[in-house]
Amino acid sequence: MTQTLSQPQPNRIPIFTSEFWQETFALTRRWFIQLKRRPTTLLVGIIQPLLWLILFGALFQNAPAGIFGAGQNYTQFLGAGVIVFTAFGGALNAGVPVIFDREFGFLNRLLVAPLTSRFSIVLASSLFIVSLALVQTAVIVGADYAFGAGIPNGAGLAVVALIVGLLVLGFTALSLGLAFAMPGHQQLLAFIFLVNLPLIFSSTALAPLSFMPSWLRWVASLNPLTFAIEPIRHLYRSSDWSFTDVVLQAPWGDLTLAGSLGFLAGFVVVSVILVQSVLRKGLA
Repeated sequence: MTQTLSQPQPNRIPIFTSEFWQETFALTRRWFIQLKRRPTTLLVGIIQPLLWLILFGALFQNAPAGIFGAGQNYTQFLGAGVIVFTAFGGALNAGVPVIFDREFGFLNRLLVAPLTSRFSIVLASSLFIVSLALVQTAVIVGADYAFGAGIPNGAGLAVVALIVGLLVLGFTALSLGLAFAMPGHQQLLAFIFLVNLPLIFSSTALAPLSFMPSWLRWVASLNPLTFAIEPIRHLYRSSDWSFTDVVLQAPWGDLTLAGSLGFLAGFVVVSVILVQSVLRKGLA
């Protein structure tokens, strides 16, 4: 009688098994080992947002008082934007190492390995990008405090970490989906360059909605980055905050802190659904 050997099921995600998490953490560790060998990636990711804070803060230092909110200077206003577009930039580039693994043949070696689930390849990359984003966020929050922008309370910092995590997970999913869908790294990098700055400048990262023409106000109020920036900005402004606080007065209505978290959670779900078939096909 011929016995059929059991093969790993790429479409099943046995998240409650120790084997799955063991291989996920092993693959995540691989990314950290690469980072240790090439620390310039992390250093640049930390130095660049600090330069944004210093240069843009100095550029608008003489702006009229109150123009960016009551009792708020531009450095305080800019801090939330720098946190978000730094995390966004890292998440948007999440697919670049994966597509290089594809081109160099390392991904094929992983796909023929006896993994419990090939989903661990995607999850490991996501955990690595989220970890980097949280480290960068901690550095920016510390720099903001040093520049006199203050700091949210303990619960506020936890909400900031949650917001950053949700935003990064959403864009990381999209980037990984593109890494499996694009024919090569040149096409992926071109797409990243195409959407990076437009998404940043069509958000409230650098200017409030009141500065924008009506059409751009609508675009910015629907931008996922804005849904992350404004609640973080509110947590900086208010020590006595609640989830029912209005964080943005958009053209379509008021956005609360709870509403922004709900939108970001929905953004993650939609992103995963959009790339699910591509990832399943790429990992098959």
